[in-house]
Amino acid sequence: MYQVDAFTSELFRGNPAAVCILEAWPEPLLMQSIAAENNLSETAFAVKDGEVYEIRWFTPETEVDLCGHATLATAHVLFEYLGYPGKVITFRSLQRGTLKVEKSDDRLVLDFPADKLKEIPVPEWAVAALHKRPVKAFRGRSDWMLVFASQSELEGMRPEFGKLQEAGGRGVIVTAMGVEVDFVSRFFAPGTGINEDPVTGSAHTSLVPYWSKVLGKKRLKARQLSARGGELVCEDQGDRVKIAGNAVTYLTGEIFLSPGLFSSNEAI
Repeated sequence: MYQVDAFTSELFRGNPAAVCILEAWPEPLLMQSIAAENNLSETAFAVKDGEVYEIRWFTPETEVDLCGHATLATAHVLFEYLGYPGKVITFRSLQRGTLKVEKSDDRLVLDFPADKLKEIPVPEWAVAALHKRPVKAFRGRSDWMLVFASQSELEGMRPEFGKLQEAGGRGVIVTAMGVEVDFVSRFFAPGTGINEDPVTGSAHTSLVPYWSKVLGKKRLKARQLSARGGELVCEDQGDRVKIAGNAVTYLTGEIFLSPGLFSSNEAI
């Protein structure tokens, strides 16, 4: 197992993810148990299948459909430790299809499908949970996205996570125009066992199309305003989004398991 800080070039910043590269798929209960034991926002598991890697992601409490920072971390492991020969790694996921990661100089670039947002009236649970009223609200495939008037509103936000959890979905993205970057965000997902995610690559599949349209530019610099913080360089490509960032290894290690815990019979 590898633990990697993603979307940062400095240790102890960005978003930590665990990565397990396997020869065959274990039982889901085992993957969930490992993720719970790691107690990180995500643990990624990957198995090579021909020219692609199948990939799955688990929070401490549940499997999720898409995770950006753990995919970035997995690519970092394959490039830096397992001798991946090319510059582009193709991943295949259960719910979101083909994902790619390209090595470009010192950065890794995610190529993910863009989310489709539907504008909705501002929900009252959002005001009650965040103690601030967003200027706009949207519903995406799995997340809510709430737009606020200023970066300072996000910086001072102290959510009531129990009320946020009642909203359903994977999580809640809050965002505003940035002061030093194009836009800033935070991501809350108490329903998946993560009150606040440090840097959420997948949330930028919603953020980038929105801010690209608002700001009238395709290439955007973004910052996630968590305590650890993270920097991303993004590009709107219509139905796809490119999300670039750095990664740095924190540890490598081994997990000791009893015989029989792995099963190669389960297909992804």
